[in-house]
Amino acid sequence: MKAIAQDVYGSADVLRLREVDRPSIGDDEVLVQVRAAGVDPGVWVCMTGRPYGVRVAFGLTRPKVSVRGRALAGVVVAVGAGVQRFKPGDEVYGTSPRSGTFAEYAAAPAKRLAPKPPRLSFEQAAAVPISAVTALECVRDGGHVHAGQRVMVIGAAGGIGSFAVQIAKASGAKVTGVCGTGKVDLVRSFGADEVIDYTQEEVDRDGPSYDVIIDLAGCRPLSLLRRALTPRGTLVLAGGGHDAGGLLGGYTRQLRAPFVSMFTSQRLRGVTSKERAQELEELAELIESGAVTPAIDRTYPLADAPDAIRYLAEGHPAGKIVVTVGSGPSTDAP
Repeated sequence: MKAIAQDVYGSADVLRLREVDRPSIGDDEVLVQVRAAGVDPGVWVCMTGRPYGVRVAFGLTRPKVSVRGRALAGVVVAVGAGVQRFKPGDEVYGTSPRSGTFAEYAAAPAKRLAPKPPRLSFEQAAAVPISAVTALECVRDGGHVHAGQRVMVIGAAGGIGSFAVQIAKASGAKVTGVCGTGKVDLVRSFGADEVIDYTQEEVDRDGPSYDVIIDLAGCRPLSLLRRALTPRGTLVLAGGGHDAGGLLGGYTRQLRAPFVSMFTSQRLRGVTSKERAQELEELAELIESGAVTPAIDRTYPLADAPDAIRYLAEGHPAGKIVVTVGSGPSTDAP
């Protein structure tokens, strides 16, 4: 099968479109013919091996998984002996941590897949599994957002932020989005009640007035964010700062958060995506109700996946970037 793969860490220049073996599946796995794959900062991290601390998990000297990509939407072509939830022909979305998704086929654990929401195209569905799941966990588990609260989303125009604004609004909160000048109207279209243009004003302009702040940008010090938070408010940190350099990049803030919380009435929490079917099924309900719709900035064909990652690395995409892989029924399924 065709796939975007690499043998060494580096920039997008190390990626090649080449023929690789189609992945085999275990008893609890599903083989998916990939129609579209999401592009997120985690793809950049696995490609570059930065920040360097991630190499403990992804490979010390070279990537353990050579094919890039993690999120997918596609059609089931085969299931393992222990899989009962899916059958060939089912349309699914989810993640494939073992085989990569910038490829014509991917092997994915059944527990990381869910039925694709009928309302979405494959391209839209591929935008959901990592970014929207992270946003859901920021709003629900990290911030415990509920009706009547004031919520700020920093990085509101990005992949996670575009979902976080919508999910917070669906929870009944009054939402302020933070973004650059050119994306103010876009963030309002997500449902934000107010928008702060960070090129003109800082996030603490209104003083300690937010019950929950979800920071996805990763570039502001904790002290500044806490100034915008109510005395018993919650600061949720997710993503951001992957390219900040050093051993852990911008993720040091997430590690510091629990220790800072020990000495203040404010709660500081770091969030990472769990990538489970349960969250995908919850999101499907929000999507089918019309409360959440993926925002796609650009799509790229599989051969141009390196350009998709270059565009992501430039920063500030408006919504999600997606790689399209194939269309039509599989003609060579095992």
